[in-house]
Amino acid sequence: MSTPLVWIVTLNWNRVEDTLACLETLTRLTYPNLKLLVVDNGSTDGSPSIIATHYPAVKQIVNLGNFGFARGFNIGLKHALDAGADFVLILNNDTLAAPDLIEPLIAAAEPAQVGITAPAIFYASAPTQIWSAGAGRSRWTLDLTGDHGRHAPLEANVEREFVSGCAMLIKRVVLEKVGLFDESFFMYYEDSDYCLRVRRAGFSLWVVPAARLWHKVSGSSDGGDSPMERFNMARSSVLFYRKHVVSWRWLLVIPWRLGSALKTTVRLMRLGRSQSAQAYWCGLWHGLWTNMVRA
Repeated sequence: MSTPLVWIVTLNWNRVEDTLACLETLTRLTYPNLKLLVVDNGSTDGSPSIIATHYPAVKQIVNLGNFGFARGFNIGLKHALDAGADFVLILNNDTLAAPDLIEPLIAAAEPAQVGITAPAIFYASAPTQIWSAGAGRSRWTLDLTGDHGRHAPLEANVEREFVSGCAMLIKRVVLEKVGLFDESFFMYYEDSDYCLRVRRAGFSLWVVPAARLWHKVSGSSDGGDSPMERFNMARSSVLFYRKHVVSWRWLLVIPWRLGSALKTTVRLMRLGRSQSAQAYWCGLWHGLWTNMVRA
């Protein structure tokens, strides 16, 4: 039986040091049949030439501007599919991989109904503390549940309703049947949207604790609670609920999300982040009036 071809696609935007560190771990992966691709989102820090100098064998696609997460990764996904990928691992560039990352993910993906497998993701700053091990989802509000598995023991493979777009091994058949990421989302919630679509198409999502990854967290958005992070999080949350909430469920979602927005605002103001609070409400307003191209 032939070894499936895996393409690993990571997205870079002015974070060349993170990307180089990530590639260093990826070049030490033990899986025998893989290709590496960096999609550069219009970096201005010289990233493509620096990456080419250090890793000339790594394929690069250089975009003309910052296309965001969904569109940037879609460009990489299309390239990987055209190149015959059996699986594509999308990966944040601010991550560090264990050498045996791929093998357990491939093994867990063998059943036909499995669409996506994902590693246990730990904080790079606290290597034994889980950052994300997937989540459940409320059937009423579509919010994620379970605190990303941070406080539950994780020993065996576990089925989830959501796995983080920080690291997803996606089967080719899923990409062909479900499609790519929804480019209405510039940053955030594109992974939640995609997981929901994959499950609705009849595939399952699994977290595989034998596959390990370490994440530096929030590098692409200038850090947690920055104005940029809060704007994009708020905007994308509105787009997500506009896309997936129908009929009477709005009666539950509107007060729930309004309460969440007020709670976030109070937290930011207590932290002295008034600009982030303002950006958050600008993002909510922008999300209400954005024209969506549904995927």
